[in-house]
Amino acid sequence: MTVSEPHPDPHHARRWLILLVIGVAQLMVVLDATIVNVALPSAQAALEFSDDGRQWVVNGYALAFGSLLLLGGRIGDLFGRKRVFIVGLLGFAVASALGGAAQSFGLLVTARALQGVFGALLAPAALSLLTTTFTDPDERAKAFGIYGAVAVGGAAVGLLLGGVLTEYLSWRWCLYVNLVIAIPAAFAALPLLHHEVPVVKPRLDIPGTVTATTGLFGIVYGLANAQTEGWSDAITVGMLVAGVVLLAVFAAIQRRSPNPLLPLHVVVDRDRGGALLAMGLAGIGLFGVFLFLTYYLQQSLGFTPVQTGLAFLPMTFTIIIGATLGSTLLLPRLGPRPLVGAGMLAAAAGMLALTGVGVDTEYATHVLPGLLIVGAGMGLVFSSAMATATFGVEDADAGVASAMVNTTQQVGGAIGVALLSTLAATTVTNDLAGRAQDPALLAQAAVHGYTTAFWWATAIFAGGAVVCTALITSRSRLSAAHRGEPQLAHL
Repeated sequence: MTVSEPHPDPHHARRWLILLVIGVAQLMVVLDATIVNVALPSAQAALEFSDDGRQWVVNGYALAFGSLLLLGGRIGDLFGRKRVFIVGLLGFAVASALGGAAQSFGLLVTARALQGVFGALLAPAALSLLTTTFTDPDERAKAFGIYGAVAVGGAAVGLLLGGVLTEYLSWRWCLYVNLVIAIPAAFAALPLLHHEVPVVKPRLDIPGTVTATTGLFGIVYGLANAQTEGWSDAITVGMLVAGVVLLAVFAAIQRRSPNPLLPLHVVVDRDRGGALLAMGLAGIGLFGVFLFLTYYLQQSLGFTPVQTGLAFLPMTFTIIIGATLGSTLLLPRLGPRPLVGAGMLAAAAGMLALTGVGVDTEYATHVLPGLLIVGAGMGLVFSSAMATATFGVEDADAGVASAMVNTTQQVGGAIGVALLSTLAATTVTNDLAGRAQDPALLAQAAVHGYTTAFWWATAIFAGGAVVCTALITSRSRLSAAHRGEPQLAHL
């Protein structure tokens, strides 16, 4: 083992401007995980697709994004992060324009999948640029606090922006708005970022790429298929089993590959592994709840799209507060372990509060308290987990380590949407079986489906608090770096 030494960085002098551009790009990527949620009822009415189809508008993006992130991260490492970052931005803009102009359900889902493809290039390049640009521990904490607030708060901002655009313009502007973000960001990145390509380029791990991508796709598709076809359906079972087997094969390939897509030392470290697990579990609980709470507010409480977006705004503020305080004040002193544990427990408490909603309950008494608590908890989790998961990684692996952060979050979100949608749909079906379906019963069954999802999210967060706290060490290298203690490079 050798002592890590900082490498000169051509981005250092303009690091805060680079953070601004990276933050804008990350905001766009996160916005698109939720901005379409508020627009879904309007898009569904305009394009006349079924309730079963609406999850594919969400998961079409998440499937492509999550399954290709590892490849996108390695492409950035191999061919230069500036180039990949800009290609990702411009490709995302083109895909968004295609989706905004879609006149059919199939074209809309295709465009969302293309957004995911280019997002898989963009997101790891952005985070790896941030990781390699900010090397001072104090500045790094501030940068990751801002990035973490954008990464989580952007999801809630997406709901508000989606509501405003849907109500006053059209649901299509929830996709067109990306052109206004992506194109200026790409032009700003051209003079700010320095093009760096490794002198020695290892070959791309094709077997690892194929098994990782198809394995992740199989798991998420299997979960999504269970909503419409059931858990015993041959396709559901086959895709889930195939996904697990392919990921096991992927792990075996990575052990033997001279140029692994995912060097296993990046994930087997306890601190990094615990942080990545926290990102994935948080994604499972959080992204599914955004979907269900959106439908609850609009269809059960009668909120307009704008009112729905405003209803999520308080959570954005608590996310920003939690992420900022966590990364700048608490993380350097306490390390990530207590922050991840406390954040997960807070999110579980907030979700537990949401299980009390009913057909005619008040937002202020039954929804707002839960949102505030969930937001504070997620701010702590995401800011500390992101910093921990990317700390101490060699520059050559920065892209793939950053990709793992995004992969766990996005695949977790896709699994959350698919799994919780399936559980909620099963609850509704059981409630309505053999009964006369009058409007009151339909409304009650729908709310019962939402609260079932909230109960499962509560359990996921509570379990995550236990497991992640057990994995992450009490004195992490990250907190030691803030105290000025020497750090050893990873083997």
